[in-house]
Amino acid sequence: MGSSGGGVRRGERYRGPLIVVIALLMAVVVGCLLPRWWCGRDADAWYRGDQGPARALAEELVAFEAADDHRRATGGGDGIAGMWGLLVHQMTAQGLAQLCLAHPDWRERYAPVITRAAVKSLLPQMRAEFTSAWYGRDGLAELDSADGHAYLSYPALALGLARLVDPAFPADLAVQHDAVIAALERRLLASPTGLLDTFPGEAYPTDVAAVAAAIAVHGRVTGADHAAVIAHWADRVRAVQLDRATGLVIQRMGVDGRAHDAPRASGTGLAAYFAGFADRALAAELASGLFRQERGVLGFGAIDEYGDGYSGSGDMDSGPLVLGISVAATGFALAPARAFGHRDLFTRLYRTTDLFGLPVRSGTRSRFATGGVIGNALLLAFLTSGPELAR
Repeated sequence: MGSSGGGVRRGERYRGPLIVVIALLMAVVVGCLLPRWWCGRDADAWYRGDQGPARALAEELVAFEAADDHRRATGGGDGIAGMWGLLVHQMTAQGLAQLCLAHPDWRERYAPVITRAAVKSLLPQMRAEFTSAWYGRDGLAELDSADGHAYLSYPALALGLARLVDPAFPADLAVQHDAVIAALERRLLASPTGLLDTFPGEAYPTDVAAVAAAIAVHGRVTGADHAAVIAHWADRVRAVQLDRATGLVIQRMGVDGRAHDAPRASGTGLAAYFAGFADRALAAELASGLFRQERGVLGFGAIDEYGDGYSGSGDMDSGPLVLGISVAATGFALAPARAFGHRDLFTRLYRTTDLFGLPVRSGTRSRFATGGVIGNALLLAFLTSGPELAR
């Protein structure tokens, strides 16, 4: 009897600490699993191409373009301009066009918006920084020049996608689009390095990938044979612009092929996305190098900006770096992850995007609160990536 009573007392003595240990373990498990579940709850829907989340983000950008149109029409100012304005309108056109390719019944709703956004990407104020850098010379006004003006790829790609999905695309705009593409094709074929300068003497392989994308989309629209220039570009990427050790493209280069920067993930991620329009095999190669930069913890994935053996600070291309991790490169990687069927990687990257992007739903619209309109436009394009892949 005495022994039994002592056993009860010992059990009671250990029960309290045991409950604390179990509670702590449960807290750790919940703390590890709850954030990854919460931040990844929409990942599968985006990956599958479900209409709900895509439509909600698309409507947010349609509302932005409508407000921008109203402001311009009523003398309320020119709205967003410069390099960011160019990207906002171009990426809005791009993301909406991808949705129309995936959901043809959406064309009636979105095609006019795509064309309006593409037209705005052509406005002089959108390329003012580039015109200033070229000593006041507007690249659109001197298409006969031998200079690169690779930034023209962005409005050219937007115009091509608008022309692809909008049956009411204006004929005079098609003529201008043809002229820009002809100039870019001629310049790219003439470049022994496959590089065109964006600023005088400064070339970005990412921008040239956008040149190739614009040319490839033009071929889809018109039936023109651009195979020679696409093959030349892809060959020069592999031979000149790609760092074999890391699998990343060099961020900035001279048109002579000399490196002005390190191999970096942010440029590679965006180049992989654009390459998908022109050369699927090359896009897959770039994506493979990019994916090797993934760093993960507790189900969240992020992309390290610099390849092994390189280091540096962040800039406007990568965004601020946190322990070497680039927010921009992480977002860019969503596109090839989805396009090439890397579901688990897409989910890990999306969790991080959700965590830092802070998605907000309001009625029929949604947005990522921290990125502003440029972040929403970029993420619409990347999260709907896939229909643009070279065929």
